[in-house]
This record gives sequence, C-alpha cells and structure tokens, in this order.
Amino acid sequence: MVTTVRGAFTEYKSRLYFDGRDPSRSQAEIILSTGSVDTGVEQRDAHVTGRDFLDSPTYPRMRFQSTAVRLKAPDVYVMTGDLTIKATTRPVDLELTYIGNVTDPFGYQRAGFDGTTTINRMDWGLAYNSRLAEGGAMVSETVRLQFDIAAIRTVPEGG
Repeated sequence: MVTTVRGAFTEYKSRLYFDGRDPSRSQAEIILSTGSVDTGVEQRDAHVTGRDFLDSPTYPRMRFQSTAVRLKAPDVYVMTGDLTIKATTRPVDLELTYIGNVTDPFGYQRAGFDGTTTINRMDWGLAYNSRLAEGGAMVSETVRLQFDIAAIRTVPEGG
C-alpha cells in the first residue's frame, strides 16, 4: 500500500529492570493482549485480531522476553529477546534509546526509553495478503514495532 497504518495495543503488562552500570544485567518482559489492537478503524481492528492475522480467540497474548542487553553507543542499547506471536517464538533485536530521567510530581523517579525493531510478519505465520491489480501487495510484510517506555523506579524486594 501507499500509507502507513499506525496502531497500539491498549492492554498489556510489562516489567523492566534496567542496570545502567551493567546493561547485561537488565531484563524486560511485555505481554500484550492481542485483542486490544486499536488502529482507529473498527473494521480493520477486527480483521487484525481475527484468524487472518493474530487470531485473538486462539492466541490471546503475545510476549517479548529479553535474553540479553548490550550497550551499542552512548545512551543506545540493543535488547535481544524472544518474541512470541501465535505459536511461534523467534529472536529479535530491540534498539532502545535512553531519553533521560526525572522525578515526577508524585515523587516517583521515572526513566524514559524509545524502542524500535522491524520484523517480517511472515516469520510468525501472519501470512494473509491480497494482491492489488497493479501487482503489489495490500499489506506489507514488514512491521515496525515501536515502544514508548516510561519506567518507574521501585525499591528492590527485601531492601
């Protein structure tokens, strides 16, 4: 197609442990509700959550679990992890850019990161497509995943 469709998963659970001194100790997990896709178009959302793509009734969650983190450049990290969509788990590299930290009006310390990775949806069995008369595909095989992360510092358990 000739446009970019943007959407978000509105229901998710996540946790992040980030160690700026030793990034290799950092860990993250995010679990997304596949039925919570919101692209702003109800009919498209129903198609994405249906059998042609995410099949939300059968696979209600997708998951990213980090396996390694390394410093790539100042304030830029690569978080490698396993992305599970439907019944397929494959490794992906997520590039995280540290934005900064601040104490919010409620007294919580927050750290911000921007994350991005690009995947080929076919690698996870999301193979639906319609061919256009001009010979192109209606839906790109390339999907850019973006993460806007605001992590709140918590006191470690037991301390």
